[in-house]
Amino acid sequence: MSAIERLPEIDNGLLRFLTCGSVDDGKSTLIGRLLYDTKAILADTLHAMARTSERRGLETVDLSLLTDGLSAEREQGITIDVAYRYFSTGRRKYIIADAPGHEQYTRNMVTAASTANLAIILVDARKGVLTQTRRHSYLAHLLGIPHIVVAINKMDLVDYDQAAFERIRGDYLKFAATLGICDVCFIPLSALNGDMIVDRGDRLDWYQGPTLLDILEGAPSAHSERDERFRFPVQFVCRPQQAGDPRLHDYRGYMGRVESGEIAVGEEVLVLPSQRRTRIKAIEIHGRSLPRAIAEQSVTLLLEDEVDVCRGDMVVRAEESALVTRRIETMLCWFGETALDPQRKYLIRQTTRETKAALEAIDYRLDINSLQQLPAEHLGMNDIARVAFKLAQPLCVDPYAENRATGAFIVIDETSNNTVGAGMIL
Repeated sequence: MSAIERLPEIDNGLLRFLTCGSVDDGKSTLIGRLLYDTKAILADTLHAMARTSERRGLETVDLSLLTDGLSAEREQGITIDVAYRYFSTGRRKYIIADAPGHEQYTRNMVTAASTANLAIILVDARKGVLTQTRRHSYLAHLLGIPHIVVAINKMDLVDYDQAAFERIRGDYLKFAATLGICDVCFIPLSALNGDMIVDRGDRLDWYQGPTLLDILEGAPSAHSERDERFRFPVQFVCRPQQAGDPRLHDYRGYMGRVESGEIAVGEEVLVLPSQRRTRIKAIEIHGRSLPRAIAEQSVTLLLEDEVDVCRGDMVVRAEESALVTRRIETMLCWFGETALDPQRKYLIRQTTRETKAALEAIDYRLDINSLQQLPAEHLGMNDIARVAFKLAQPLCVDPYAENRATGAFIVIDETSNNTVGAGMIL
């Protein structure tokens, strides 16, 4: 009986996690092995992978084919775009993001990391900690991923040597200390052979820690580790007009998604940016009344008082207000092929609110490989920099380190309507 068949039926909540690492560290093979050993690959998909592997002259199925879906990736043998995969076990559901390793695809990794709650950083046991390892670790830390797993892969190519594992572990811990990364664990494995992925195998008996799946099954899900402040950005004001139904004449519901925290009927709330106080009269979902709303629920709030509320406003608990500001200090990743123009106006979208913005200053650009802070007048694609924006309309924000929903934003080019940047509020 395999390890996955022995798991009890316990739901630990959805876990979004990211895999990243240097080129040829085995990210795609790791994900393929994880899905294969958890029996999450459909038979027709597995047969197609087997046929492709056979055409390439391989004796076994190339599990990396499951995620390397773009034709350009298959030709080059690398991961370019972010490949998302979904699977479940007896304990929880997962969303995996396979992020590209190349520096020129930094923006892709930033996109993948923005919603992850755990990052698996692969290290080749033969090569140790490389520049890309440090870069990916920094980006995972910058994007607020709270849990990092350093998976030292290809242990089969170093004869499963414990000394090689311990050497890499020591090198990484020294680097992690300089960034302030605290929650990190290490696991030796062979994605190709399946050692320490789902089943332990019999070639790493000196390692007494959990398998990769054990770590994933026990990892905390989003919104579960600490009490969070209630944040409810309003998406839509519902004013139904149904002739002959007097119950709907005065109905005014505020629809949106609870980004963090929770709220109950009767609690006092504050509407931002107007600073008007009122109380929650009712909470509804699909026509049903609820006593409270929790994080990630999409609900309709009804307020006791007639308050002027529109799309982009934010409802918060009265004693837990957010900052209302027309200026933000940020760490910005530039996505656009056209450089950031300090003379242009851009749109900033944060939660459901949108405002015109002008660049006030670029404090520095980060050399993503050396982590040095360099002076800059412009930003090109994949650049990361500390910048300040002046805003035409106020935003209701929290520091990204405290709230990844209300502390994040995207930058939009008004001319093309393309997303050209993403940032984190400091």
